[in-house]
Amino acid sequence: MITTDILIVGGGIIGLSIAREFNNRHPDLKITLIEKEATVACHASGRNSGVLHAGFYYTPDSLKSRFTVEGNKLLTDYCLKNNLSINRCGKVVVAKDEKELDSIFELKRRGDTNGVDLELIDEKRLEEIEPNARSFDKALYSPTTSVVNPKEVVGHIADTLKGKVNILFNEKFIKSDDTNTISTNTHKIKFKHLINSAGLYADKIAHQFGIGQKYTLIPFKGLYMEYKDSNLIHKHIYPVPNLKNPFLGVHFTITISGKVKIGPTAIPAFWRENYEGVSNFNLNEFLEVLFYEAKLFFTNAFNFRSLTFEEFKKYYRNYFIQQATHLVKKIDINKFGNYLTPGIRAQLLDKKQMKLVMDFVVEHGENSTHVLNAVSPAFTSAFSFSKFIVDEVEKAIDH
Repeated sequence: MITTDILIVGGGIIGLSIAREFNNRHPDLKITLIEKEATVACHASGRNSGVLHAGFYYTPDSLKSRFTVEGNKLLTDYCLKNNLSINRCGKVVVAKDEKELDSIFELKRRGDTNGVDLELIDEKRLEEIEPNARSFDKALYSPTTSVVNPKEVVGHIADTLKGKVNILFNEKFIKSDDTNTISTNTHKIKFKHLINSAGLYADKIAHQFGIGQKYTLIPFKGLYMEYKDSNLIHKHIYPVPNLKNPFLGVHFTITISGKVKIGPTAIPAFWRENYEGVSNFNLNEFLEVLFYEAKLFFTNAFNFRSLTFEEFKKYYRNYFIQQATHLVKKIDINKFGNYLTPGIRAQLLDKKQMKLVMDFVVEHGENSTHVLNAVSPAFTSAFSFSKFIVDEVEKAIDH
């Protein structure tokens, strides 16, 4: 039996940032973090684009808008202070035609309300900032969007917690025994408060505590493809997103080393860790995910049918490349290389309303707090989001 004050499930950036925030505020608290893999950042936290978002996509009343602007600043400062790789390249958002200008203006409004440093620019100014970007009439320039190496950042946070937080690897949550004890594959752990930041399995763990029953997670696969000429562009180039769904469309991302890649896809996956081939296949998950995806497909909730067709077409290399080429003036399609490491986005679905949940979702049980929807920009927001979680837990413990 292990006894601890705070038990955190999941060693991604959210779990580690919460552990860090707790330790900063309450160094005497006994904090234990369990991670089912042999190291940190094996899933979304280590497989994402590493882009630090500025915070202008999100409606001002959302948790995302509340945490992204501050999160960007905190994580940028953290990387600079600790000499971690960061490419402060900035980003432009471009419009394809007149119809998309409305969304450009809407994003500018959101950015202004959220306090983001954001510039509405014309084509002449765009030419100065990113000569190869193509836009209709107007574009947005975000100077505070940058890119980091996600694994390096998460690894560094974990290293700083050594000796302060008890981090147990290969330790998998199996079941909740009662309101303050759980079983793992090797231990029983008794806690005063549990924080569930288990990413792809957060809903499953929450359900064991009777929390978040109306939700399930639907996995979406994100693929990037490399472009073998780092002189193509010097800023991230994004299209105007469809503001009704949570995906940002295929875009150009610069990496920390200045390399260029396009992506990601948002292809519906068939089980939670459906990265490649049949690795990590789980029949129960397959049947459950298929059930909800079929339901979404037949009811065509939030245009799921056209989204699915559109995304599956991106498995065709040429089609995928085509999605990016209209964002730039000049490109050599022969310079596209291989697909890079795939990631899975754990996207929460409201089963009652049959719609994807756009914002972060946090729910509380008697002695537990569950981070149910930590989708993009959770990486960017991790430090500010973890302050909010710790505030909430402190209130719960005081009561």
